[in-house]
Amino acid sequence: MYYKKLVGKNIYLSPRTVDDAEQYTNWINDFETTDYLGRSNQIMTIEKEKEFLEKHIADEATFNIVTLNEDKLIGSISLENIDHTNRRATLGIFIGDREEREKGYGTEAIRLILDYGFNYLNLNNINLDVMEFNDRAIACYKKCGFKEIGRRRKSEFLDGKYYDRVSMDILNEEFTEKYILNRNI
Repeated sequence: MYYKKLVGKNIYLSPRTVDDAEQYTNWINDFETTDYLGRSNQIMTIEKEKEFLEKHIADEATFNIVTLNEDKLIGSISLENIDHTNRRATLGIFIGDREEREKGYGTEAIRLILDYGFNYLNLNNINLDVMEFNDRAIACYKKCGFKEIGRRRKSEFLDGKYYDRVSMDILNEEFTEKYILNRNI
C-alpha cells in the first residue's frame, strides 16, 4: 500500500517502507541499476536492505516513486543530508524497474521533490553527483534546471576504469514551476 504524498501527472511519491526491502534488494544487486549509481562494488542482502530502510524510515524527504495509474513501485528518490541551517540537501534518485526507464518518470519525480524541497522544506540549494558516462541522467538533470558546478576527476572506479564524478546543483531562485498537483493552497 502506498500513500500519495506528492502527486504529479503520471507518478506520485510515497513514503518509503521496509515492506519494499525485497524489491530494493533486487534493484541494488542489478548492475544495470548500480553501474549508474557508482555502487556496483556493493552486495546488498535483504537483511542489510531492511536495516538501511529502517534506519532511514523517519527521514523527512525519502520516497518511493509509484506510477499513478497502476500503483506500481518503480524507484526511489530522496533529499538526503538536509541541513536546515544552511538550507541545503543532496538529491538521490534511481528508477529501478527497467521497463519504466526512459518514460519521463525520473524527470517528473525530480520536479516533484524539488517543488517539495524548495517550497515546503524552505531549501535554497539542492545538489547531486552523477557518473560522467550517465548521459541520460545528466540530460534529465539539466532539463530540471541543474547546472554543472564541478568534477572530481577519475575518482570513481568501475569495471576496470576510472571515471569523473560530475557535481551539479540548482538554487531555489532557479526553480520557478509548481509540480505538486495535490497541494491545498
